[in-house]
Amino acid sequence: MEQKIQEALAEINRGTAEIIDNERIEKLVRRYFETGENFYVKAGFDPTAPDLHLGHTVLIQKMATFQKFGGIVQFLIGDFTASIGDPTGKSETRKVLSNEQVLKNAETYKEQVFKILDQDKTEVMFNSKWLNELGTAGIINLASNLTVARMLERDDFSKRYASNTPIAVSEFTYPLLQGYDSVAMNTDIEMGGTDQKFNLLMGRTLQKAYNCKKQQAVLMMPILEGLDGVQKMSKSLGNYIGVTDEAFDMFGKVLSISDELMWRYFELLSSKSLKEIEELKTAVENKEVHPKDAKDTLAMEIVDRYHGAGAGERAKEEFKKVFAKKDIPTEMDEYTFEENSWICQVLVDSNLVNSTSQARRDIKAGAVKINQQKVTDDKLNLVNGEYILQKGKKNFAKILIK
Repeated sequence: MEQKIQEALAEINRGTAEIIDNERIEKLVRRYFETGENFYVKAGFDPTAPDLHLGHTVLIQKMATFQKFGGIVQFLIGDFTASIGDPTGKSETRKVLSNEQVLKNAETYKEQVFKILDQDKTEVMFNSKWLNELGTAGIINLASNLTVARMLERDDFSKRYASNTPIAVSEFTYPLLQGYDSVAMNTDIEMGGTDQKFNLLMGRTLQKAYNCKKQQAVLMMPILEGLDGVQKMSKSLGNYIGVTDEAFDMFGKVLSISDELMWRYFELLSSKSLKEIEELKTAVENKEVHPKDAKDTLAMEIVDRYHGAGAGERAKEEFKKVFAKKDIPTEMDEYTFEENSWICQVLVDSNLVNSTSQARRDIKAGAVKINQQKVTDDKLNLVNGEYILQKGKKNFAKILIK
């Protein structure tokens, strides 16, 4: 049993950015293995954007891990707090959503998360249930637990205050209400991103203030890098893989990540055990498995998760056919360069030509392509991104610009 407990704790700790009160988590997991008693793991979602991308699912994957080892997930839809708007990381006051839009977005979230979570071990909750009942006296009592000075310790608030950017008083209540959720829900562990640390700690503070006879542990997950491997995954940056992407597009996007970033995605997104991932990584390092094959495995797993068993294999075969029609190899050498690298130097350093003067001649002759498009400017500097660089009909290289 002890070995199983240690393996469970290793999976829980996997990929985490920070854990506060790890001893409590170990106690809860150990109690589950010894007595079968469950514990409660909370994660809150303000339904302000209904479409998830894989960056969002890092947290949900960890929730699913807890479900394997005794955790009952309290999937909290912040329908009340969404009317205020979480100010975390924001430089201005958020717009308030209508109740109709909040509920519509919440339903979309529920449809998506149950592709990852075990529905039988998940309690979907709405914080309007207890926050609507809190009343004026309750709000005042809640607000008495935190000083303005402590609130201004938050980085986003302090920056806005220093720059004379308005801060609505309602925004001060957000972390307090999120913390009160943990009191009302009797939460054992709360999860969130590293940018949520202030709000997550508020749950511990208020559970103590309200004599809950417990203080929740806090587990924070890192922000997942997008396809460029540099900036966080974001729809606004266009470097994301959406949960609702078509299977073919999803498969292709996973294949576009660098070999280095692939292991980060395995750690944070795959349901494979740490042991399985380490064995695969060793096989790649020993050249027993090609990195492309390992990436195929990851891509198929992710596609299967969101499109059903077998969808990953079908996407893989379709991807092969499309590349074959374009005469683009599915395996090619990969090179990494700094931002604003000169196209002619990139051609030389990726072993496609022998000299920059030859590169210029090839560009002028129309023999050089980037992502199937002819390059006409021999002074071109490449910006952040990933490219398939082609010289002639049969010479290819995958270029990563960071």
